[in-house]
Amino acid sequence: MAITAAERRVLAGAALAVAAGLAALGSCTPAGPPAGQPAPEAAPGRLPGQTADRVPEQATESGEPQLRIGLAVGVPSATVGGGADLVVTDPSGARLAAIPAGEQWRVAPSGIGVSVQPPGRIGSTPSEMIAVIATDPSAMVRVNGRSYRGIVEIVRDTAGITLVNRLLLESYLLGVVSAEMGRRNLAEFEALKAQAVVSRTYALRNLRRRSALGFDLHAGVADQVYAGSGSETPEGLEAVRSTRGMVLTYTGAPIDAFYYSTCGGQTADGVEAFHAAARPYLRSFPDVDENGASYCRISPRYRWREEWTGEALRATLSRTLPAATGVSGDQVREVRDVWVAQRTASGRVNRLAITLRSNQVMVDGPAVRQVLRPASGDLLRSAAFTLSATGAGRAITRLVAEGSGSGHGVGLCQWGAVGRSRAGHDFQRILAAYYPGAALQRLY
Repeated sequence: MAITAAERRVLAGAALAVAAGLAALGSCTPAGPPAGQPAPEAAPGRLPGQTADRVPEQATESGEPQLRIGLAVGVPSATVGGGADLVVTDPSGARLAAIPAGEQWRVAPSGIGVSVQPPGRIGSTPSEMIAVIATDPSAMVRVNGRSYRGIVEIVRDTAGITLVNRLLLESYLLGVVSAEMGRRNLAEFEALKAQAVVSRTYALRNLRRRSALGFDLHAGVADQVYAGSGSETPEGLEAVRSTRGMVLTYTGAPIDAFYYSTCGGQTADGVEAFHAAARPYLRSFPDVDENGASYCRISPRYRWREEWTGEALRATLSRTLPAATGVSGDQVREVRDVWVAQRTASGRVNRLAITLRSNQVMVDGPAVRQVLRPASGDLLRSAAFTLSATGAGRAITRLVAEGSGSGHGVGLCQWGAVGRSRAGHDFQRILAAYYPGAALQRLY
């Protein structure tokens, strides 16, 4: 089949994009699948210790930057298709196959490369990388039934294949803002705008964060929840459009834009959750209105309660304590007491003491939520909790945790932003509250 003029225009631009990413993707050696599915707490915020001396050159010299989002790592296969015709190319831009509109083809490892296979027919010639491109630039590419803007690149890795969505930053944000914040009404629109600025800042701050895997950011809670075009809403689209190019900076660089679900009425200092996050704009403060009511009290996670029987507590700690403290699972045959040994300035648990039959162990900082997991196996909602133990000193028969909020508490409280928007705060005021001293800057 001959390539049309329209296809040539699409492929010319796509070939440059694919070639630019080949070195990083071709050398990646992913080891395992991406983290989790969307959950109440996002993990946004740059890894403590990672540096950025100034605004990335991509954003200031070339306008809107392009991102590479890791959709899946180390999977055995995937399906690709679209509502419009798709073209499959190799890194040079040469066409390997054409996927008709409405068809779903299988992508899988083939030797040291990757190939696409139509239903019931022989697959394409293997290539070290393939790019799947819609011939209509406004059309989407579907991966495993979920639609994405931009181009999807697939490369062989040590465990299977890695799938990467390459697209412009603003298009990426369309799939993030509503995935993170849900459907919001007009009274809550300023919270969406605040989220758009924070998510844009996070993306710029963390460019190349996952470069060892061949992309910039994961599509899940390990970075920001990105659900493709299926998560887009008109309100989210308008929030992104109306804040286009706006980021938060401090001394000229994008800030560490940490955020989470619910603070419970008191935010946390950066160092309470991340040892290297001592930032002037990440400070604890009471997130309450003029009447002393928490802005995030509307959150379904504002207050919570977890309970363990003695047997359930032993089973949980035997799984979680070894990784956190080095204690062997065999040592957790009897739990005699669990109590809060130290709190942070914001009132969160900073040290948890656990008395076993033969020794006592201390769990510090963020590991507290990893160790004291509820029956679901998820992280404990937050470190802002009190404990009540039955049978303490002998053998605990019941442990109850009563807590506030959801997430690490550093930076923007998403439900607090919604509450502030309902109270009439604009997005600039919301951002100034959660990141005091940071400057709002338009980069492009």
